[in-house]
Amino acid sequence: MFNMSDLLDAFTQSGVTKSTNQRMKTALTEGGKAPESMLSGLFSGSSGGGLGDALSKMLGSGGIGSTFGNVLEDAGKAVGGKRNLKVGGIGALVGALLGGGGRSMGGALGGGVMALLGAMAFSALKKGGQPAAEVPIGLKAVETPEEKEKLEREAGLIFQAMINAAKADGQIDKNEVSRIVGKLDEMGIDAEAKQFVMAEMQKPMDTDALVRAAADQPGLGAQLYAASLLAIEVDTPDEKAYLKDLGSRLGLKPDVTAALEQTIGMNRT
Repeated sequence: MFNMSDLLDAFTQSGVTKSTNQRMKTALTEGGKAPESMLSGLFSGSSGGGLGDALSKMLGSGGIGSTFGNVLEDAGKAVGGKRNLKVGGIGALVGALLGGGGRSMGGALGGGVMALLGAMAFSALKKGGQPAAEVPIGLKAVETPEEKEKLEREAGLIFQAMINAAKADGQIDKNEVSRIVGKLDEMGIDAEAKQFVMAEMQKPMDTDALVRAAADQPGLGAQLYAASLLAIEVDTPDEKAYLKDLGSRLGLKPDVTAALEQTIGMNRT
C-alpha cells in the first residue's frame, strides 16, 4: 500500500493548477524567493548542523516568510521544541520549490506539503481569533503508530479536498487527468498510487464527506480550505462560490479564510 502523505507531496508538486507551486512559494517565503547562499547551506549542510541548523538560520534571517518564521516558534513551544516539528519535510519542500534543476526533490518531500498546510492553518486560526486546540499532526515529527495513522488519514482527506475543489467548475477533463498522471509517472509514483489518483479524479464531488470529517475540528478544516486554495485558480464564479460555501460549512471564521488567502498571495475580489 502506498504512503498517502508521500502521494500528496507528489500530487501537489505535479502542479494541480498553473498557480499551485507559486502559491506554495509565496506561503513559504517573502516574495517567493530565498537567498542563494541559504539554499546552498540547506542542501550542503555547510552551516555546520545539517538541514535543521541551515533551516533555522533561514528562519532567523528572514529567508523564509512569516508563515514559518513565527509559526514554527509558536508550534515548537506547544510541542516541546522545534526538534519535534517536521523540519526535514519543510526543508525538502523549500528545496524542491526554490532550488530548481538538480535540487528538485521529485515526489520525496518527507511530508513537506502536510507541514506547509499545518503551518498555514495554525497561523491563520491564530490571526483569525479561532485558535486550533493542538498543533496540526502534519507539522509534528510523527513518533507513534497512532500518530502515523492520523497523519495518513488526514493526508487522505486533504488529497480529497484538493480533488473536490478541482471539480468546482466542472469535472476534471481527460487532458488534465493525463497531464497530472504523466507528472506523477515522471516522479516515479507506482502504478497503484496512479490508479488511485485517476479513480478519485473521476468520482463526483462530495463536499459533505469533507465537512463531516472535519466537524468540530477547526485545525483540520483550515487545512482542507488551504489545500483547496492550492487546487484551483479561483477565477470563475463557481470556484469563488465553492470556496465561500466550503469555508462556511467547515465552521471557519471569515478572518481565518481571509488569512489563508493572504498567505498564498491571493487577493479577494
